[in-house]
Amino acid sequence: MRRPLHLHSPEWLTVDDSALNVALVYPMQGPAGIFGPACEACARLAAEEVNKAGGVLGRELRLLEVDGGARPEKVAEEVEALVATGAVHGVTGWHISSVRQAVAPRIAHRVPYVYTALYEGGERTDGVFMTSETPDWQLRPAMRLLAGTRRVRRWFVVGNDYVWPRRTARAARRYARAPRGGRVCGEAYLPLGTEDFADVLRRIEHTDADGVLMLLVGSDAVRFNRAFAAFGLDQRCLRLSTLMDENMLMASGPEATGDLFSTAGFFASLANQDTLDFHGRYAGRFGFEAPAPGSLGESCYEGVMLLASLIERARTLDVSAISAAAESVSYEGPRGLLRLHDRHVRQRIYLAEAAGPDFNVLAQLPSPHDLP
Repeated sequence: MRRPLHLHSPEWLTVDDSALNVALVYPMQGPAGIFGPACEACARLAAEEVNKAGGVLGRELRLLEVDGGARPEKVAEEVEALVATGAVHGVTGWHISSVRQAVAPRIAHRVPYVYTALYEGGERTDGVFMTSETPDWQLRPAMRLLAGTRRVRRWFVVGNDYVWPRRTARAARRYARAPRGGRVCGEAYLPLGTEDFADVLRRIEHTDADGVLMLLVGSDAVRFNRAFAAFGLDQRCLRLSTLMDENMLMASGPEATGDLFSTAGFFASLANQDTLDFHGRYAGRFGFEAPAPGSLGESCYEGVMLLASLIERARTLDVSAISAAAESVSYEGPRGLLRLHDRHVRQRIYLAEAAGPDFNVLAQLPSPHDLP
């Protein structure tokens, strides 16, 4: 398979109409750019595997890269232009929620859109399908487990200032109260690209927090980890992140990741057969020096596979028909055999603790249906 085309290359204007062209929207700049290379590699591996198996409706699946790290409106304008001109027949990729909120209304009913980032929940736009975690499945059981095993009762929330952190924090306030009467004792929201966390760290120091919920993106989380440890707060508060992959962990450094926990549907250190098979194929394709395929990058593999499965099941590119067939769609990948329910993939979620450059998976978390 040829390398994915980039939107700003003149090649995209001559994309072969006989292929099934998919806009791959992932961050090439900004705080999330740290895991952009893994997003691109994992999506490319999925596309190659789909094509090796015969493509989608007998057509070669081709990826067209769009920089999801640009301003949300700019990303939305570029994706809408690709859809309107017929240059792409579907959209997928990891990008922050403010980008999704800008993109989804512009392409609703026109092409299927598979969103792969963990997010705040509640997306209901027609034609949008989600592969990743939501707070009720990811954060709630993780907070419950840490309340029981580490007696965390008082949380301080540190997040970037946009929809995902703010709505997730709203959910965290509810989760903290039950069942043991905890609370969120402080919150701070910072612009994407923040470099100085001194004021926030002083606020945490002056509270009675014994846990910090990190809702920071990419390199912002890396800088916060380093500052948090340098300030000595890692000796007092554990940290829980719902957005922390191995690339961010390695960039933070082992001295800055003590008592740091992460929750996700995929960790590179999972030792089940699905994960081991994926790592073997990934290393065989890109070599052992390739970007670590953590949960954020790997989600783009899931996005391509789900999009291909949706179209194959419906036997058409019509969004209404795809939506009607979605509940019967299943596919197998690094996260196991997955199915859709209410346009969201249901999957196993894990809690892991940072251990040097990797994560030690501690437990599979219960589903929200199994919590009291």
